Amino acid sequence: MDTRAQRERLVAQLDRQGRIERDSTREALLAVPRHEFVPEARRSAAYDDRPLPIGEGQTISAPHMVAMMTDLLGLDPGDSVLEIGTGCGYHAAVTAEVVGHLRSVEYYEPLAVATRERLARLGYDVEVRVGDGHQGWPEGAPYDAAYLTCATPEIPDPVVEQVRLGGRIVAPVGTRRQTLVRATKQEGGDLDVEKHGGVRFVRMQG
Repeated sequence: MDTRAQRERLVAQLDRQGRIERDSTREALLAVPRHEFVPEARRSAAYDDRPLPIGEGQTISAPHMVAMMTDLLGLDPGDSVLEIGTGCGYHAAVTAEVVGHLRSVEYYEPLAVATRERLARLGYDVEVRVGDGHQGWPEGAPYDAAYLTCATPEIPDPVVEQVRLGGRIVAPVGTRRQTLVRATKQEGGDLDVEKHGGVRFVRMQG
């Protein structure tokens, strides 16, 4: 399987559809071996633009959604980033390709252990903690950006508090109907919220 060629075809498809805006996002999607993050039985579909099950009732997000969220965060090398919902680690790997290092919180211990090992084996500098993502990861604050890979009725207050003034949070917000939002932190902790369309993510645990 020529996985590099498959990644190139996938990224070319996303480009034709206008789904990638930033060069850094494009380069990250080309670099990350998505097939390493899906179960063996699903690897033939690793470069399809769709979510796939990874166990524990969780999924790996479709590449176009990872691209969109990465673009919306507007990341630069060296930015401090918090991820809520490590899952299989694919989204974290894409983010790490852009910024270099990030922290990630995963609710399910088996996923966290396996993904920590996978990311280390592949050379990604991602710290993975088992815990309730509603609490964020205060020891790493303040963050330049944070994102959630799971849907929440509202962005958890601790996550908002841990993002610096002017920092960005991207998250699917809602229960039955979810909307992808980018929230920019303002003076006093208020959020300037932009809506970026309907989405469907697994629900946040904890």
